[in-house]
Amino acid sequence: MGPSGIEIFVILIAALIIFGPQKLPELGRSLGKAIREFKSAGSQIQDEITKVTDEVDPDKIIKPPDPK
Repeated sequence: MGPSGIEIFVILIAALIIFGPQKLPELGRSLGKAIREFKSAGSQIQDEITKVTDEVDPDKIIKPPDPK
């Protein structure tokens, strides 16, 4: 369950009190940039995993012997 409108409002008011109105735009830009970089890194990792799994030939995988 995500944060409600009231919770977001309280967080914004607390940030305004702690950092002041001059710092908030800079903090917002920094947070947005960090989120974009995190998403980009996540999609790059996902693309790399997809690429590697597509290259694997299931017939060449060495399977361990059955422990009977």
